[in-house]
Amino acid sequence: MPNPHTLLSSPELIARHIIEYGATVDEQPLEATALPRGPLPAEVALGLTWPTGLEPRPRRLPTTPDPGAALPQADYLVVTWTVAEVEALADTLTPGVRRTAWYPYDRNFQSHYQPLIRKSAPAQRVQRLGSWFLTDIGGRSVLCFKSELHLNQDGVRTGVGTATLPVKDLFHQLLREVKPRMAITVGTAGATFADHELGDVIVTRAARFRLSQEFRNEPFNDKTYRCEMDVPTRFFDDAERLMAQHAPQLGEPDFGPPTKRYAFDGPLLQGPRNTPDIKLDGRDLPAFHPILTTDFFEFGTSRNGLEAVGAGVEMGDAVLGMVAEELGNTAPLWLVIRNASDPQINGDLPDAPSRLDMQAHWAVWYYEAYGYWTSVNSALATWAVIAGQTAPGVRH
Repeated sequence: MPNPHTLLSSPELIARHIIEYGATVDEQPLEATALPRGPLPAEVALGLTWPTGLEPRPRRLPTTPDPGAALPQADYLVVTWTVAEVEALADTLTPGVRRTAWYPYDRNFQSHYQPLIRKSAPAQRVQRLGSWFLTDIGGRSVLCFKSELHLNQDGVRTGVGTATLPVKDLFHQLLREVKPRMAITVGTAGATFADHELGDVIVTRAARFRLSQEFRNEPFNDKTYRCEMDVPTRFFDDAERLMAQHAPQLGEPDFGPPTKRYAFDGPLLQGPRNTPDIKLDGRDLPAFHPILTTDFFEFGTSRNGLEAVGAGVEMGDAVLGMVAEELGNTAPLWLVIRNASDPQINGDLPDAPSRLDMQAHWAVWYYEAYGYWTSVNSALATWAVIAGQTAPGVRH
């Protein structure tokens, strides 16, 4: 069995474990240093009762597209990253079409991207940029895309604190081909606020780079990007009603010390029973409170104060903001929708040496146990935003 301490000794390997957790051997074989894979849920029939006329309707194409062909145009582009995230996105927005049936996409991979990606990266092993599928919501087309490129997995060093960023090129390529009216990044994040529950969804119009490793000396470090738009909230109540259907899946276990040698003789502490909802910037958070994009596995704790600077922690969204800024007036609207796959971690727990880092231990454990079910919530919030712009009476 792989040694979990080896994983926790490297932030890069922790991130890769989270990205690939639940992958099949054929999809993304893990390196020998990764923790053992746990199963994601078997094909899930979520039993979601959508408002009439707004249920997602996956669109199968008459023939399988060539992986090197340009993507079709769509009204919305939804990008996610990890196996758990795409599993939940498929079960929610392409029901009946599993992630393994999405179409592979490798356009320009060998000619442009491959030299920019380090050999150990997930994209090098699967030899593609991602996979995709079309769906319709309220008569509008949505292209769902699972990226195999990742900010903290791909970069080839170009200097001290600088590296290639092929996922930026991918965003440019996706927006050029799909020509969406709105691009949404969706998936898991570490909560920064103490009162954000497991499974809560953060919706924000801002993203900020917080880079301290391979990109620490890049000119975009510490930059914040904003999208000036009004987020449609018309169907947020419906999304929260749908989220409540599987809230029991997010109950946390009762807890006590791992052995009887600890000076603790009380009953187990009852685990929280979470009732997730949507946290919107400008309503439930400060206006334009950004998601934080890091280049290593970072998470909110009760001591590190990340809530003051960001609404959650993940590893990619600010790249979309940067690309939108570069495109200027031709950029689509963009939005970040992230679910809390781990709550704010207790900062009193030891974090060193690496083999005794209980903060990272619990952050990884929460993702493994709840990554899928929390990601269903961000997929539902994504549906709510799109439905809010497509339903009758909404100006297009």
